[in-house]
Amino acid sequence: MYIHYRIGHCQKDAQELRTTSGKKPKTTKPKLGKETKKGPRAVAAKAKVKASTLLTQVLKKGRFQRVGETLSVRATDALELRCKGKPVQWSVPPYLEEDDEGRLRTVQHERYGTLTLVNSTGADTGEYTCYPMYCEDTDCRKEYDKAVKVFVFFADPQELFVPSSNYYEVIQLRTNWPTLLPCQVTSPEAKVSLHREFPPGEVAVDGAEISFNARRGFTIHRPRPHHAGSLYCVASLGTLRQASTKYMLIYVNYPMAVPAPVIETSSSSVTAGDNLRVSCTVVGEAEVAVDFTWEYPGQQIGRPLYTQESRGPVAGGPGARQQFQSVLLVDEVREEVDNGTYTCTAENLQGAKSTSTTVKVVAKAKLKKKPQ
Repeated sequence: MYIHYRIGHCQKDAQELRTTSGKKPKTTKPKLGKETKKGPRAVAAKAKVKASTLLTQVLKKGRFQRVGETLSVRATDALELRCKGKPVQWSVPPYLEEDDEGRLRTVQHERYGTLTLVNSTGADTGEYTCYPMYCEDTDCRKEYDKAVKVFVFFADPQELFVPSSNYYEVIQLRTNWPTLLPCQVTSPEAKVSLHREFPPGEVAVDGAEISFNARRGFTIHRPRPHHAGSLYCVASLGTLRQASTKYMLIYVNYPMAVPAPVIETSSSSVTAGDNLRVSCTVVGEAEVAVDFTWEYPGQQIGRPLYTQESRGPVAGGPGARQQFQSVLLVDEVREEVDNGTYTCTAENLQGAKSTSTTVKVVAKAKLKKKPQ
C-alpha cells in the first residue's frame, strides 16, 4: 500500500511539472495600499488614456465607415457624420454657414455628436471639422489639438467648380507670401489646368513654382511680377469642360519689415518768430511705398500742415535701398502755439511705427532802451 501511494504521488508530481514547464513560478507580492506600522505604502496610480476623437460616416442600414482626409459624395445625396465626444462642436464651409436653407442639422447625443446635410450641392464642397469640447461647469472651449477634419467633395455632373458669386476676384501677389487661386473642384477626379487671359495660353504648373491641390486650388509659391495679370482655371471630366472665376492678380512689392523712422529738428529750442524744420527719414526697400503722417502742437488751433516729401537711392547702401523723407515746415513759430511734441508716423503694407521729439519755443529777447 505504501509503495502504491508513493508511485501515484510521483506520477501526479510529474504531470504537474509537465503542465507548468516553461512558466515562471508565481511569487507572492504584498498588497499595496494597506497601512502598516511603518506607515502607508504608496499606491501606483494608472494613467488614464483618453480615446482619440473618432469621425465616421454613417451609411445605410446602420453601417459606419471611418473617414480619411477626403470623402466623395454625390451631389443631392445626404451626408451624415458622427463624431465621438461629449460634447462636440462642428465647423463647416463658409457658404454653408451663411445659407444652409435648413439643410444642415447638428445633434448632440450622450457620447457623440452628429452632423446631417440633406439635398447637398456642389457648393457644399469643403472642409468639415469636429472639435471636442473641454468643459468646466458651464464654461466650454474647443480642444483644437484633438480636432478631426475631412474634406468632402460633392461631385456635381453639371458643376465642376465650386460656384462663386464673383465674376472677377482681385488677388494681391506679395513678394514674400505664397498666393492662392482658390479654384476648388467638386470632384477629385477632374483634371484642372491654369490659363492666362492676355496673352491667351496655358500656364506651366511644375509643382515647385506653381502647384495644384484639388482641395485648395493653385498656389504660386514665390510670386514675381510676371505672374500678374488675368488668370483662370479650366476643369475637364469626361466630355464636360468648364472655366472658373477669373482672378485679377496684382503684383505688390511687399515690404519685409515695418519702417523705422528717425526724426530730427533744425533746433530743439527755437526763438518765437523763427522758422522750424522737423524731418522724418526712413531707409527701406526700393519700390516699396512709405506714407508719412504728422501730429504737431499747432493742430489744436488749426494751423495748416506744410510738408516736403522726397525719395532717392541710398549711396553705398547694400542692395536696392531707398531713403524716404518727409519734412514738416513751421513758419514764424509762436510760443503759445508751436511749443510741444512733434510726432511722425511712417507706414507701409507691413505696419506702422511712430517717433517723437520735443521742441521748445522761447520768447524773443526784448531790446533794452539805451539811457539818454
